[in-house]
Amino acid sequence: MLIYDGYILASSSTSMLVSLASVIVLGGAAQWIAWRVRLPSILLLLIVGFVAGPVSQLVNPDDLFGKLLRPFVAISVALILFEGGLSLNFGELKGKGKIVRNLVTVGLVITGAIATLAARWLIGLDWALALLLGGILTVTGPTVILPLLRHIRPKGSVSTVLKWEGIVIDPIGALLAVLIFEVVLSQHTGRASTQMLGIAILKTVVVGGGLGAFAAWLMIITIKHYWAPEYLQNSIAMMLVVALFTASNYVQHESGLFTVTLMGIVLANQKAADVRHIVEFKENLRVMLISALFILLSARLKFDDFKDIGFGALAFVGILIVIARPLSVFVSTLGSTLSRGERLFLVFMAPRGIVAASVASIFALDLEQKGYAQARMLGPLTFTVIVTTVLFYGFTAPYMAKRLKLSEQDPQGVLLLGGHRFARAVAVTLRELGYRVVIIDNNPQNVSAARLQGTPTYPGSVFREHILDELDLSGIGRIMAMTPNDPINVLAGQRFLRVFGAAGVFQISPKAAKEGKDGLGSQVHGRLLFADEATYATLDERIGRGDVLKSTKLSDAFNFADFKKMYGDDALPLFVVTDDEKLRIITADKPFEPKPGLRLVALVRPEPTSPTA
Repeated sequence: MLIYDGYILASSSTSMLVSLASVIVLGGAAQWIAWRVRLPSILLLLIVGFVAGPVSQLVNPDDLFGKLLRPFVAISVALILFEGGLSLNFGELKGKGKIVRNLVTVGLVITGAIATLAARWLIGLDWALALLLGGILTVTGPTVILPLLRHIRPKGSVSTVLKWEGIVIDPIGALLAVLIFEVVLSQHTGRASTQMLGIAILKTVVVGGGLGAFAAWLMIITIKHYWAPEYLQNSIAMMLVVALFTASNYVQHESGLFTVTLMGIVLANQKAADVRHIVEFKENLRVMLISALFILLSARLKFDDFKDIGFGALAFVGILIVIARPLSVFVSTLGSTLSRGERLFLVFMAPRGIVAASVASIFALDLEQKGYAQARMLGPLTFTVIVTTVLFYGFTAPYMAKRLKLSEQDPQGVLLLGGHRFARAVAVTLRELGYRVVIIDNNPQNVSAARLQGTPTYPGSVFREHILDELDLSGIGRIMAMTPNDPINVLAGQRFLRVFGAAGVFQISPKAAKEGKDGLGSQVHGRLLFADEATYATLDERIGRGDVLKSTKLSDAFNFADFKKMYGDDALPLFVVTDDEKLRIITADKPFEPKPGLRLVALVRPEPTSPTA
């Protein structure tokens, strides 16, 4: 407890509670602030963790968790990689599989070899530890890659390639580091390295792969045969991940990452059971775990840790950024269909993450206990690489994506669910204003009419199983569900919620809402389009009588009041285009009065009701 002048200020349990609460609160706040100011969240998490740890001493992870810190980090990484595996659909790899395969094999070897030579010549590590550090730093990792991709939203093939590389290379790189670690230890035991390596690989592939496939199969039949209610299925999935990760690691050191990643990939690519609710839960869990892990690991740093590594560490990181990554990408993408800009963007996305930090920390402790004096440098070196690469790629990748015209941080296009008369009129107007529009409809007549107008269409049901993989959503940032069927609009909005977020899901006002007996809370349906009275029947009736969509530039000489005088009170504002070409959809919950300087799109009578004021 804390005592001053005979008074008890706080008990040790209270201070621990404050520290633990700080990790959660600071992590959530950093994520939210990063979203608000459009910065990569990892950058703020690292800064917040460093300030909370060595600077202010608010959080001391070793005192807070003690010996449980490393198991907590290990299990958290396993859950993150499992969630990453759930996002890997083989359908995404059409035309890109060779690139990913090259990056996680040839590219991994190139990175590891260059890192090893740089660690030996620049840092002065002996060959064994230099080789081990090179193996550790072959990983990039979804804990950093995925938040950056969510922030940048690159279009084309690079997003898929980077996602697959980051998730797949983690267990492979961790396994490589484990094998090298076993070779280093064999120098003390005298065991034959080739025999040891063969046994380790066999255990990982057979045991780890078998356990991963078995766990996925067990989860599938649990869902398919209703062995557990839906509200328990997420808990069962977490139970299997933790149990299988621990069992696999018990059989073969660090093979659990391979096991849980494989389990996620199998679940993502099977068709026997619906696992969407598990995917959504794991996505939310991942954000919380990443926030906590980055704050905890950066809070563990001490200023003295960096004294021994010197300025050679910065040169070491420079070699990884300037030589290793460009050479790895160049060799891995030879003969590929990627454009020059896409290949260049891949060069600017290789930050290291939690897996590298956790593996380095575990190996450093084991080697120090066995007499490797230089092993204490592994942790600070690895974290220097993590911090520097996150800062470098975190700032340069968004800039390069913008310069290379690959960035979609705020896509303005619209996905329209429904191809009826009003929806087609909206599509034509938005396309004339320069925005990308795609229509989904399973009515052949609506699809044909939309195509005759030149609007890209997706003929089929919005609930088709692989629609999210088949749709080209480049340039699309929101969905407007406008079918005549209100329940379908609600369900479609919920399906696309994880794609566009709650702010990007809109639906036409339900018929029952106009009659005052909707009964649906705002948390169920999307944001209601235009106005409460703007139901499908009302809009279709107005289009049928000849009303049109009118685009008008407002000014001081002709403002919104003048517009209403000209077109009458039944003029229905639909969209507003700002000076910087941002499309704003008008919603029923936030009535919006356009100001001079904006462009207004409204549904109006074909002829003005009065002359221009």
